Amino acid sequence: MKKKECAKIKMEASVCKKGSKGKKDDLYHVIHKVPYGDSPYVKAKHAQLVEKDPEAAIVLFWKAINAGDKVDSALKDMAVVMKQLDRAEEAIEAIKSFRGLCSKHSQESLDNVLLDLYKKCGKIEEQIELLKRKLRLIYQGEAFNGRTTRTARSHGKKFQVSIKQETARLLGNLGWAYMQKANYMMAEVVFKKAQMIDADANKACNLVLCLMRQSRYEEAYYILEEVLVGKLAGSEEIKSRKRAEELLEELNANIPQPEFMDDLGLDDDFVKGIDDLLNEWNTNRSRRLPIFEEISSFRGQLAC
Repeated sequence: MKKKECAKIKMEASVCKKGSKGKKDDLYHVIHKVPYGDSPYVKAKHAQLVEKDPEAAIVLFWKAINAGDKVDSALKDMAVVMKQLDRAEEAIEAIKSFRGLCSKHSQESLDNVLLDLYKKCGKIEEQIELLKRKLRLIYQGEAFNGRTTRTARSHGKKFQVSIKQETARLLGNLGWAYMQKANYMMAEVVFKKAQMIDADANKACNLVLCLMRQSRYEEAYYILEEVLVGKLAGSEEIKSRKRAEELLEELNANIPQPEFMDDLGLDDDFVKGIDDLLNEWNTNRSRRLPIFEEISSFRGQLAC
């Protein structure tokens, strides 16, 4: 009887020990966000996230790809690490060469990585072509693997993105790419389409900048005003408000001064006094109309 009890106690102790070890292992993988096992891909993730050795991680990611071990993830993760090491050109070639080994549902995420790599390398034409291709997939109903929404991740948080939101985002990115090429007419068209689909403060500010580059200050102001008064999504964000205020400052600085003052025969001190008054108003009330609109109400009085 005593032998049986002793054996039972030993068995229970062993189970407890294993259970404790299992919990520790689980906690380790949760903390470091690494998968279980000792495959090339797992070793690569361990080198990347635990050992913080990106060069070793790249070597192991290559081994995983060649061994057919989680190729989708290995290729994408390797490209991200290469980008961090300023090896973006090499990452682009790797994706182009090996994406054929990846599953169909991973192609969209690979395109997103490729887009970031093109931005890193300043490859504007490649960005435009890729963005157009992604938009065509949406028009053809092939985006999101046939679903109406997909799960996205930003700063460690997951959220749902609709086809409508994705279309507006891609159009916004396309507009910005055209801006880099100084093709402001195309950028304007694309930004306006993006705003029609899903308006927000960021795209509005991009459109304002686009109009300013075309010296269309009055149009730019009325769009910027929507951000300043909080009419658009994201207007309340600190980053958006700061950018809007900077654009307003640049806008007012670039508005041509009214020419009618030169024809009135007014002395320089009088004109300077008017300018000082306007500057004071603009300082105290940052959301006022542009300078030329401020002065227009005094036009008749000055003419007299």
